Parts: sequence; C-alpha cells; structure tokens
Amino acid sequence: MAQQATAKVSEQRIYKQELKRSLSFWDLLIYGMVFMVPIAPFGIYGSVAQGSNGMVALTYLIGMVGMIFTAFSYSQMSEAFPIAGSVYSYAQRGINDSVGFIAGWLILLDYVFIPALLYLVSASALHDLVPQIPIVVWAIIFIVINTVINVRGIEFTAKANKIIVVLELIILCIFLAVGIAAIVKDVNGAAFTFKPVYDHSHFSMSLVMGAVSIAVLSFLGFDGISTLAEETKDGSKSIGKACVYSLLAVGALFIIQTWVAALIWPNYNTFKNPDVAFYQIAEIAGGPWLRILTILATAFSWGIANALVAQAAISRILYSMARDKKLPSFLATVHPKYKTPYLSTLVIAIISIGVTAFFSSQIGKLSSVVNFGALSSFLFLHISVMVYFLKKKKSKNYISHLILPLIGFIVIGYVWINLDPLSKKLGFIWLAIGIIYLIGLKLFKKDTGLSLE
Repeated sequence: MAQQATAKVSEQRIYKQELKRSLSFWDLLIYGMVFMVPIAPFGIYGSVAQGSNGMVALTYLIGMVGMIFTAFSYSQMSEAFPIAGSVYSYAQRGINDSVGFIAGWLILLDYVFIPALLYLVSASALHDLVPQIPIVVWAIIFIVINTVINVRGIEFTAKANKIIVVLELIILCIFLAVGIAAIVKDVNGAAFTFKPVYDHSHFSMSLVMGAVSIAVLSFLGFDGISTLAEETKDGSKSIGKACVYSLLAVGALFIIQTWVAALIWPNYNTFKNPDVAFYQIAEIAGGPWLRILTILATAFSWGIANALVAQAAISRILYSMARDKKLPSFLATVHPKYKTPYLSTLVIAIISIGVTAFFSSQIGKLSSVVNFGALSSFLFLHISVMVYFLKKKKSKNYISHLILPLIGFIVIGYVWINLDPLSKKLGFIWLAIGIIYLIGLKLFKKDTGLSLE
C-alpha cells in the first residue's frame, strides 16, 4: 500500500501519489500534540483566567469537549477521503466544489497566519529577555530554521517533533512538581479548591464561552494531522485516531496545568500584566529560574515546535488546492529529492516574515483573525459529514453522521458567536475576497470544474 502509484480519493478523481508515505500512527499523534503545544496555556493564561472569572480549568475542559466532536468529524472524513487538503478536500467532496473552495479559503486564514502568530509570540518573549535583538530578527531566525527542516522532509520533521515534545513534557512536569509543592506549602495563600473548575458565585455561561473563544487557540492543530493523509503508512483510520487521541491527551494536560496555576495565584484580578501572568505564577512557585525556564519553553515550543508543524500543514493545503488548479500551479511543485511541497513551504516562510513585521505590536488582532478562520472552517466540516454520509451515501448511522457532527456544529457555533467583533469584521473581509476570487475562477477558468450552484 505504501508504494501504490495512485491515491483514489473519490469515484471521479484519482491523484498520482507524489508525497512520500512514511509516517506511523505515533508520528501523527506526536505531530498533533506538538502542533497544539502541551504547554500552550503558558502564553495566554492571564487572558483566559480573567475572561473566565478564574474558571480557567473549566474553560479548557469545555474547549476540549467541543473540539472532540470536531475531531470525530475529521475522523469520519479522513477515512472517506485519505488525501491532503483537510477541510478543503472534505467540503469539496462532501458537499461540492464551490463550498470546498470557501472552506479551504477560510482554513487558509487560520493556517497562513498562525505560523506568523507563533513566531511573533516567541519573538516577543525572547525580546523581553534580550531587548537588544529586534522582534523581527528573532522571528526570521525561527522562520529560517523551520523552513530548512520542513523542506528536508516530513520524516525529518517527525524526528524533530519527538525531541521537542519530550522536552516540553519534561518542563511541564517540572512546573507541576514545583507548583504542587508550593500549594502544599501554602505559598501565596495557595490551597486546594475546585473553583478553577467551577465557581458558582462567579459562573456565567456567556462569560465562560467568551473565554473559550480565546482558549480555543491552544487546541488549534489537531486538525493539521489530516493534512498528512497522503504521507501516512498506517492507513486512513490512523488519521482519525491520532486526531482524537492527541486532543484528549493535550486537553488533559491543559486542564491540569491551569488548575495548578490557578491555585497558586487565586486572585486573577491582581496580575501585573495578564500577557505574562503564567511566568509570574512560575516565579512565585519556584523562583526566578522557573520564570525564565517557562519563558524559554514558551518561546521555543511556539516558535520552533508549533510553528514547524503549522508550516508543514499549510504547505500541504496550498499543495492540494494548487493541484486542483484553485491556486497557482507552482504551489503544487514537489521537491525531486525530499518529496515535499517545498515551494509552498517557501511561500509560507515569506508570508510569515511580512505578517510578523506588520503585526509586531498587534498580537491580539492577529490571534482574532486566526480563530475566525479555524472555527468557520470547522462549521463547514460538520456540515460536510452530514451532507456526504446522509445525503450522498444514504447512511443509516445517525449517531456518527448526524448527532455527533450536529452537536459539534452547535458547540463550535456558540464559540464562534462569542468571538470578538474585530475578528468577525476581518474574517468577513477575508471571506468576501475569497468569494470574489471564486467568481473569477468560475468566469475565467472554465476548466477548474467550479460550480456556483
């Protein structure tokens, strides 16, 4: 199977197998965990804690539950269509070509900009430690390193992922051990309580869901596993399994670490600076050395680990859309030696430099744009499952093909509604550009097979 010459993706369309099939289930699982970053809450803890009135662990629990239904939908569609392209490919074949393009256009808003966001967060953290080096310079260093690794091949990326995820877990274990010891010693008035999970005196569903719309940024990435469908050697089912298991594993780590942090600093309204709140907590728990360690861990896990897999994922989506002639054909060029979509990878590197320079002091705005693209594309994913299996395949499996995706649609839709107005404004502008581009393809490129029906 690994050496097959073609990859059948539907009754009407067959693609030549160009990408190298080399990834195991465990490679995919680690890829998803690295993409989500096991220590992701380090970077946005303060905003989530204040937005949820201290119920930060509950926020991540709700986020995980909501995303698990999305993971189930990815599992269904990745098994039906084991190809690169993620939501673009699933909506294209599950509904129709035009809807697929719009879904792909929306996921581009997530994937094209998220590497730049990751570089920016990491560069800002290091700039705080070494202010003599400009933010853009730090970002370029990260971009060059990741681009070289990704062009070398997905196997090389997978090896780097294993090392990185082990280092992240070690640092997380250090924080948890020191943090629990601080709680036992009653440092800073710390005491065990369930309030980070549920505080009835401050609970408000709309308030918590607003915080979930921020925390959801930490979960973005498990879906990137689906972009590697043409590079897995364990069969299409491994994609869905890896999506679900990586989400559960990282979600559990998110809940545990934020619970411990909330116990160490229970008064979330007294953060000196919410953007670096977690590092303040680390310093109280273990001293300056733990603060510096968590800052460096955040910088390199976001700037190298997360951005590495993010760049790999978006390059596969550009490759898939270009192969279908929805984007310039050069983006589908595969490296003759490494068998990777290297031109797409280089394009993302260039875009990341530009976006990082433009948004260097506007991390909030950039993260809002990313969340709009991701959540909107997830809505299309759930619809694709229902339309494809129930309408096209006449499935009678109403649990998997109706109830679960419908719950996922409702949960993600509720989080989407609670996005801030700026992200919606910028998102709809992006959507309008995509619709205009779609119409242009329809009018001037008759051979694309696009249908506006």
